[in-house]
Amino acid sequence: MTTDLHGKVVLITGASTGIGAAAALAFARAGSKVVVHYNASREAADAVVAEIGAAGGTAHAVRGDVTRAADVARIVAETMLHFGRIDVLVNNAGGMVGRTRIEDYSEDYLQQVLSLNVVQVALFMHEVIPIMRRQKSGNVINVSSIAARHGGGGGAIIYAGAKGFVATATRGWAKEVVADGIRVNAVSPGVIATPFHERYSTAEQLRAMQATIPMNRLGSAEDCAGTFLYLASDALSGYVTGQIIEVNGGQYMP
Repeated sequence: MTTDLHGKVVLITGASTGIGAAAALAFARAGSKVVVHYNASREAADAVVAEIGAAGGTAHAVRGDVTRAADVARIVAETMLHFGRIDVLVNNAGGMVGRTRIEDYSEDYLQQVLSLNVVQVALFMHEVIPIMRRQKSGNVINVSSIAARHGGGGGAIIYAGAKGFVATATRGWAKEVVADGIRVNAVSPGVIATPFHERYSTAEQLRAMQATIPMNRLGSAEDCAGTFLYLASDALSGYVTGQIIEVNGGQYMP
């Protein structure tokens, strides 16, 4: 395992469960100091922090609604107050809101999906990039989705478009900040067995998805964790920026 993540401060949004929680635990095992952001899932976030602490790691939980600009600013400010720097930002928070057909779109639904998956990611960039510019170093890892590649389906099209924004903006942001020693990449998970799919997908839908995966299994949150470590490590991926790394069992091969 690389050692250059030891002592780095890693802020992970949506880190109480699923992919975010697995990433938090993986970074802690690599010796990083982890900020576990959560909104409603306080007990789950506290459990992640406790597990990290029991293993001798350092973690701090911070609550906030990422769809509120004031909360985004406070989450970043609290991270800085607690640790004094931010070396890695993982923009993991997001959600489908609901599976909705075109005929059932409402302005409120559209705003919710875009606020949760597009606007808040840009707000975290707005708050964190100036810090990394001053440090002359940093890594941002956004989370896109395989849905951004195939357009979604089953009422997930607006979500897919929002994740497409994340992928496209990742490339643009990478070019804008590279001169300041900052790299920006994205992880694009496939069908991962997390509370996300427990909430939005039926067992029948998951079986149909699995049938399209060459590895013939759904992914786990832990299957994604190593990719975050790779992208955050300058020793492992120092010449990698503006890339979207697919983690999907072969379901999509660009």
